[in-house]
Amino acid sequence: MSVYDAACIESETELHKESYLDSIDLSGLCHDDIKDIDIPGLALLVLDMQDFFISPGSHAFVPSSPALIPVIQGLVHSFEEQALPVIYTRHLNTAADAAMMGRWWRDVITPENPLSEIHNGFDISNSPVIEKTQYDAFYRTGLGDLLEELGVTTVVITGLMTNLCCETTARSAFVRGYRVFMPVDGTATMNLELHRATTVNLAYGFADPVSVSAILASVRSLYGR
Repeated sequence: MSVYDAACIESETELHKESYLDSIDLSGLCHDDIKDIDIPGLALLVLDMQDFFISPGSHAFVPSSPALIPVIQGLVHSFEEQALPVIYTRHLNTAADAAMMGRWWRDVITPENPLSEIHNGFDISNSPVIEKTQYDAFYRTGLGDLLEELGVTTVVITGLMTNLCCETTARSAFVRGYRVFMPVDGTATMNLELHRATTVNLAYGFADPVSVSAILASVRSLYGR
């Protein structure tokens, strides 16, 4: 075993995991109002809400993920009510496309794994589902083309995990010219320390840190309901 492999295993096994979303203090982390949100060029991205991360029996279980489900369901309902796009992603890997994901995590999410499915709390029957192989939802997927086709200029990024797929996709969206909102209470990861670090980093130059309630209020006010 290389020093690199040992470090990866050590970081994975020693990582502190906690459920924090129900009690997260939003003060100082996000904006409470949004004055210039770009509607109708707005889309909701729901990243990797898969049973691999949500099932308590999975080794990759994110403790705050159960609390995240109703939060995102509320956003989905609001966006769908206003006929705004809702786009899901599903992370899948094979040995051929895992690249560094396979070496870092050792256990990738394969299509055959029943836990690879998007959680049944989300009705994806009428929404696009983008299958991705890396943290970045734009990387070698049709997401960019789909957003362009829909006339999207602003994305709201939610889902799992805050510091991995959500953060990487937020940065990628920014460099592609999209305005990015990332609700501080609309994503989750393994612990609050990682969550806060990502929020602070993105707020400096990539994404507007807002609350879910601020997104909901803006959408409702701009549509008059």
